[in-house]
Amino acid sequence: MTDTSPHSQNSPLLEVRNLSTSFRTERGVVHAVDDVSFVLERGQTLGVVGESGSGKTVLSRSVMGLLPDRNVIREGQVLYEGTNVIGYNEKQMSHVWGAEMAMIFQDPMTSLNPVMKIGKQITESLRHHLGVDKEEAKATATALLRQVGIPEPERRLNEYPHQLSGGMRQRVTIAIALACGPKILFADEPTTALDVTVQAQILDLLDDLQRDRHMAMILVSHDLGVVASRTDEIMVMYGGKVVEQAATSDLFRSMKMPYTEALLRSIPRIEHPSHTRLEAIPGRPPNLLSPPKGCNFAPRCRYVQEKCLNEEPPLESASGHAWRCWYPVGSEGNREALARNTAAGVPVGVPAPGAMSSAGSN
Repeated sequence: MTDTSPHSQNSPLLEVRNLSTSFRTERGVVHAVDDVSFVLERGQTLGVVGESGSGKTVLSRSVMGLLPDRNVIREGQVLYEGTNVIGYNEKQMSHVWGAEMAMIFQDPMTSLNPVMKIGKQITESLRHHLGVDKEEAKATATALLRQVGIPEPERRLNEYPHQLSGGMRQRVTIAIALACGPKILFADEPTTALDVTVQAQILDLLDDLQRDRHMAMILVSHDLGVVASRTDEIMVMYGGKVVEQAATSDLFRSMKMPYTEALLRSIPRIEHPSHTRLEAIPGRPPNLLSPPKGCNFAPRCRYVQEKCLNEEPPLESASGHAWRCWYPVGSEGNREALARNTAAGVPVGVPAPGAMSSAGSN
């Protein structure tokens, strides 16, 4: 599949252009991913962050071509090493899955075959993509289990998923994903089903493997804290749209989007007393069958003004930092909006009456 032409070598590893993914349902069309673009370079780690229903998992599966063709509409381009793979059929994509791109899913118990031994699940992809014989595949599988930190790997090859702990099962899914040496690893909330201690171990393991293999990685999470120290760049999604994107250090130093700020505020802080009340984001994510007229986040935003409810903000960009907000955090307009809403005593998502005196993007 890999294109070794000069064009391929000069292209980003992955470039997604204006990707939109919608689902036809009995109630209408759900716009799960709406006009998303990004670039992933070799060895880079991109964090994709958002609440449940923000579109981050659909984005990953859409890029990898893992969504069923029936009732799914995909538009835009997915350029892998300069080649657009969005029109590939399942047979063509089978040469991409595993060998070029691989995914670690949220729940290892449901992503592993419960009636197939661990060894068979790893060697299957090795024999399919690399064409190795049974003995070589078994030796490679043993080495992979050892690499991901599973003790007694020879014995584990003959065990079934239910015989392993949750953390062990997730290590097995990582071994399967890495078996054929993919250039891009999608990690879709890889620690959701695990306890806190095991979460840290799995994330550290992914960091080490990503560095050792010089893979690119897309780390999907609902938690800004998870991606803070593990990514080069962060893309925040809300209601199927990219609402903020920047280098990780820049985003935490100068976040612009109120939704990103709200996500950060909702993270428990270790320096806070144990009974400190968590600051939840009020309201619910937008209904993607009939999204709001203006900004998707306006009904949940403490800075909201009339303009936010009636006009959708464009994706602004400056110095490599992009955001989608009429009154970006830190701007003069943002400070005035908060002061007006606070003085008026209006609830979150309701603007103070009257017009703003200053421009929102100042």
